[in-house]
Amino acid sequence: MAGTGLFAEILDGEHVYKYYADGEWKKSTSGKTVAIINPTTRKTQYKVQACSQEEVNKVMDLAKTAQKSWAKTPLWKRAELLHKAAAILKEHKAPIAECLVKEIAKPAKDSVTEVVRSGDLVSYTAEEGVRILGEGKFLVSDSFPGNERTKYCLTSKIPLGVVLAIPPFNYPVNLAVSKIAPALIAGNSIVLKPPTQGAVSALHLVHCFHLAGFPKGLINCVTGKGSEIGDFLTMHPGVNCISFTGGDTGIAISKKAGMIPLQMELGGKDACIVLEDADLDLVAANIIKGGFSYSGQRCTAVKVVLVMESVADSLVEKVKAKVAKLTVGPPEDDCDITPVVSESSANYIEGLVKDAKEKGATFCQEYKREGNLIWPLLLDNVRPDMRIAWEEPFGPVLPVLRINSVEEGIHHCNASNFGLQGCVFTKDINKAMLISDAMETGTVQINSAPARGPDHFPFQGIKDSGIGSQGITNSINMMTKVKTTVINLPTPSYTMG
Repeated sequence: MAGTGLFAEILDGEHVYKYYADGEWKKSTSGKTVAIINPTTRKTQYKVQACSQEEVNKVMDLAKTAQKSWAKTPLWKRAELLHKAAAILKEHKAPIAECLVKEIAKPAKDSVTEVVRSGDLVSYTAEEGVRILGEGKFLVSDSFPGNERTKYCLTSKIPLGVVLAIPPFNYPVNLAVSKIAPALIAGNSIVLKPPTQGAVSALHLVHCFHLAGFPKGLINCVTGKGSEIGDFLTMHPGVNCISFTGGDTGIAISKKAGMIPLQMELGGKDACIVLEDADLDLVAANIIKGGFSYSGQRCTAVKVVLVMESVADSLVEKVKAKVAKLTVGPPEDDCDITPVVSESSANYIEGLVKDAKEKGATFCQEYKREGNLIWPLLLDNVRPDMRIAWEEPFGPVLPVLRINSVEEGIHHCNASNFGLQGCVFTKDINKAMLISDAMETGTVQINSAPARGPDHFPFQGIKDSGIGSQGITNSINMMTKVKTTVINLPTPSYTMG
């Protein structure tokens, strides 16, 4: 059971978790906690500390102090500690995966995969960091017109300071380490504000870093209500960089944050464009994987299928047959479709479904919901006047729009205010490349569903889908700044006889 043995010190009584600051597990002086509701049982599963603004101030001071000495720690030592944390994380995958099952209703097998993948990400980051940060640049002045060779310029990468990391509920471990590991290898300190659903998994993750022996105050994890500490954190003068993954909140953060680097990955309405020559069995398999894995609660999920009319009937039949085979039920049973994260999320999805029904969409399955559990639903003959054509359901409901030309598909994709990922299915590589160039999205997948990984690939959105680029290498570069030292040589006239 999570919380026993190795993780006992992070608990304060049964199912009540402490927060982490200055290398210690602490109870909030507020005396308050925040309940975490199990999406499957809809009952309180865990409680976490409701940290106060005063505690946030203390954490920021600790992080700032710890960062100064961490920046002087040799790069190989930083890497060594990250490798150690990765090993501990992978060794204790079972209790962390169990938290993911109970907190966010992630199927058991996917939960284990997330933890292992996160350990791999930490190790890769350590190695990549040593490569990137171990190299500087050397410039000479006479490469620019009008200059003699009297100046030598040395550049290196130095840390930004305190990085505020805010991961989302759907990947609270993986998207936490994708921020923590690059920040640490680059010499920054971390303040982690996990999502409420996913907070306990994140606290277990932080404990793995604690056990690895990182310096006190370098890594901190504050939990609590967004209304109490959310804006206070993102607008805090002690923060030197914000890395955020989530929804609309990110746009508000970017407007309020000061003059600091921002790394934001927000929502998506990832379009899947299907041409007449596409391998429809491949398309159907990818639509199921892309649209329905983790009940569609992924920013890179297929969110709208734009299929050429001539092959639409055939494709819809193939997808329908596969939807019928999806298992629906609790995450403990490794079902394909599990409850969505909250009742408000389920209500929002239902609103989109009702709107589509009123406006005449074809329901390929009967709409069925029990609590937070929504059965998978394919909606055919969706038109642009339906909300589901544009809004992101973040659930197992997928709209199909029939198109009469490739241009129509590209136009629909580009008319969205989102631009995270997209995909195109065709056997014609020339067409695929032309469509990819025309799609206003950060990434286009050819003949595969959208996906964030592998984790070292660049990952970015345009428009309302984000700022900056992720992926291990890009994150390390983003969390550093260039420092230049110029050596001025004596002028040649009086040095050489």
